Amino acid sequence: MGVLSQYAEHLALTERTPRITLGEGATPLVAAPRIGSALGIELYLKFEGQNPTGSFKDRGMVMAVAKALEDGSSAIVCASTGNTSASAAAYAAAAGLRAVVVVPAGHVALGKLAQAVMYGAEIVAVEGNFDAALAIVRELAKDGEYTLVNSVNPWRLEGQKTAAFEVADALGDAPDILAIPVGNAGNISAYAKGFREYRACGRLARLPQLLGFQAAGAAPFVQGGPVASPETVATAIRIGRPASWDLARAAVAEFGGGFHAVGDDAILAAQQRIARDAGVFAEPASAAPVAGLLQLHAAGSLRRGAVVVAVLTGNGLKDPDAAMRAAGALRTVPAQLAAVREAIAG
Repeated sequence: MGVLSQYAEHLALTERTPRITLGEGATPLVAAPRIGSALGIELYLKFEGQNPTGSFKDRGMVMAVAKALEDGSSAIVCASTGNTSASAAAYAAAAGLRAVVVVPAGHVALGKLAQAVMYGAEIVAVEGNFDAALAIVRELAKDGEYTLVNSVNPWRLEGQKTAAFEVADALGDAPDILAIPVGNAGNISAYAKGFREYRACGRLARLPQLLGFQAAGAAPFVQGGPVASPETVATAIRIGRPASWDLARAAVAEFGGGFHAVGDDAILAAQQRIARDAGVFAEPASAAPVAGLLQLHAAGSLRRGAVVVAVLTGNGLKDPDAAMRAAGALRTVPAQLAAVREAIAG
């Protein structure tokens, strides 16, 4: 059905807004009792990796592209660490729009870059980080030739807020805690918007605590200011100057939450744990909130018995190289039964 049709009454649509869709939304809320039991909580994983291009970006992109079409635009532009480029390229292709993508050279996972290439986007890699790429596309969009579809576009957050609706619809109310990765900070702002609006129309009895988790090498919210040269294995949140800084800080303060940093080793360990204990393969950035929950539990700071939703923002197939590096080399043995038996012996 798609989020524009599913949640039309909660979105700023007009009669002229085309109801485009690639089947985004309706992603599963997966119970994770093995991890939850170890943490003393009731844990659910909102797996956004099952969106059409494999990340949460599709929710906002369908809205941004629909509004671009409504306004008569013929081209969209974005900066990206990967997921935005894939989503923008896919929805532009479906809508018949030109898509221009600017990426930081050498810092986009191949799985994401391959998507944008196949969808036909015009891709330019720049010698700089995401923040430099975003500054460039902001300038490109100023004369009106291109519609900017990064999360500074308000329609992106309007679409992304539908994930909060789905969480509340599945649980019957808001969770006690929503744990989410934070890079450019649009998504945590969108969840806040969704929960806030659902409560205003009587669909929620409470608002959740919002916990935002950043990679230690790219943690401007935790450090209290921009990071000039962010570095992390979690490329999707490798951002040092979040575009939605003010919105995110206000949301966390309103919802009684906070920002925390987790190291790359903890992120990769959590990625494996999510896969092996919950059967969900998520990209490294998606593992940041679970790594953070494990860290809070170890510090005695996680409320026992809390209902917690961890948002897994992207599919693990987006960055298979990172997964294989973390897992280590495969064992190779002769094609003989005895050799295989020996290899798998306890």
